Amino acid sequence: MDLKELRRQRRSRFMGSMIPYAGYVIRSGVAMVLLLVLIAFSAWYTALLRDTPADLPIRWIMLVLLLPAAVHSSFRTYLQSPDTIFLLPQGHRMKEYFAPAWVSGNVWKILRMAFILITLWPLYIRTDAAHGSLLLTALVLIAVKLLSSYGLWREIAMLSRPAAAGYQLLRWAVGGLMIAAWLWQPPLRALIFIVILAAAYFAALRVPNRHAVPWERLIATEKNQGTRALMMLGWFVDVPGREQRVYARRYLSRWGAGIAWKRDSAYRFLLTKSFARGDVFGIVLRIAVLGMLLVLWNRSSYAGTGIYLFFLFITGIQLSALRKLHSESFWLTVYPLPAGSRAYSTTQFIFRTLLVLALVLGWPFLLTLGERPLPAASSLLCGALLAFFFKMYMQRKAADPDDEDL
Repeated sequence: MDLKELRRQRRSRFMGSMIPYAGYVIRSGVAMVLLLVLIAFSAWYTALLRDTPADLPIRWIMLVLLLPAAVHSSFRTYLQSPDTIFLLPQGHRMKEYFAPAWVSGNVWKILRMAFILITLWPLYIRTDAAHGSLLLTALVLIAVKLLSSYGLWREIAMLSRPAAAGYQLLRWAVGGLMIAAWLWQPPLRALIFIVILAAAYFAALRVPNRHAVPWERLIATEKNQGTRALMMLGWFVDVPGREQRVYARRYLSRWGAGIAWKRDSAYRFLLTKSFARGDVFGIVLRIAVLGMLLVLWNRSSYAGTGIYLFFLFITGIQLSALRKLHSESFWLTVYPLPAGSRAYSTTQFIFRTLLVLALVLGWPFLLTLGERPLPAASSLLCGALLAFFFKMYMQRKAADPDDEDL
């Protein structure tokens, strides 16, 4: 059996299943939105380069943006549940199957990391903190990326899940220390520290016992990655076979407990619990935190208002995926929900969540009420209006007889 050819065929089938939906994504206007965002970002970044603040925390900015790009790793193995039976006899040869996954996963992420570095570099060299060359910095980051990818692979194979979770934290700490050392210390001293820390981390990875091939974990990881791709396509078109990954999140277990136990509020209860334990919550939370930090940094300029509305708009797009949540659920056809209950509950939930996020993202403007009362109040008002426009959009979609999501 040619294992490399088997993976290539599976990859081709998966990509082929995605291609038919590309037209819907393009027609949705996402390409035009991305182009407008790129133009706006280019104008803002050019102005920032022309007048770089003397107290710009460029080291912290680079650390915050480069750390996830360098440490976050993932691999597409395209493994399936029957492989635990049919590929099990090939366990001793599975390195042939996994090698292309490791290479392709690193190549694309290194290109993404290089794009971020090249974008930040003109700003970096305009500050007093700059040292080292672009090429040497890129090589250091590539080394961190490869070490992190190796660490992730060892984590997946570990017998103990608590040990794997601990090593995941260690991987992020090691990557952060390496990048911070390169940004804050002289190059020679930083390189010595990075080499010693890498050797210690590599030795630590050899300690825990591991599976030869962690079939179940690799299959579960691949299923989650495929589901995430389908969820992204689900923003634009109805994709059959979507599944949502469920997270425990015990700290949110009480959310929705106060909803009345009635037929009219049954779907609202289900939607609240599903949102608290699903992928969309994690995506929205990350977008909100990043947007809030950027708004806080630019709160005294009109650029802050633009960033605020942009991130609120992106958050609204993410929340709109809730319209298609449970669209294929069998139990919703059995349970006697009132007519229009799903559409009404979903619209109200998205609207209220957007209003809360508008306040969370826009609270930095409250700090400028004394010096810029009108722009600050106008920004928050525009955020509320944007949430209202999303509500109107949801109501119009719910009233569309051709729309089958609700």
